[in-house]
Parts: sequence; structure tokens; C-alpha cells
Amino acid sequence: MVERRVTIGWAEGLHARPASIFCRAAAAAGVPVTVRKGDGNPVNAASMLGVLGLGAEGGEEIVLASEAENADEAGAALDRLAKLVAEGLEELPETV
Repeated sequence: MVERRVTIGWAEGLHARPASIFCRAAAAAGVPVTVRKGDGNPVNAASMLGVLGLGAEGGEEIVLASEAENADEAGAALDRLAKLVAEGLEELPETV
């Protein structure tokens, strides 16, 4: 399993528009990705309802994880998602 810990850069946290951007990026990542807050249960990062259910606020830390067989591919996908979250990007980068 590959993990990345990241602090949420969106002031409003993973709610509404930021959650939508994040979920679309996770769905396009090419590997299965989960996200959790603290010691909570991980949810599918591509699930809008799951991500909204985390109640993750701006400045809080979340953990992105993938159990994909190819660790290099999983790590690269998690790095891209972590950058998206940390920088609070308002649009999907071209290479998600």
C-alpha cells in the first residue's frame, strides 16, 4: 500500500466544488484511491458522497492511499492528487 498525507489547501475543505474537483481527479487517476481523515475509515476517493461524508475542513490532514499492484504508478497518482489538494487548485490540471 502506498500512502500520502496531505493538508487540505481549500479554505472550505472538501465540500461542494473542491470535492467535485478532487473526485473527478481521483476517478481519472488510473488506480484505485481511498481517502480518510484521521483514524477514520477510508472511502473511495472517486465517490462524491463518500468524500463529502468525511467532513474534511481546510487545514486538516487527510490520507490518500492506493493498493494498486504497480507501486510506482500508484505513487505518481497519489503525488498528483496530493498536489491538487495541498494547493487547493480550482480546476483539474491537464495531467491528472
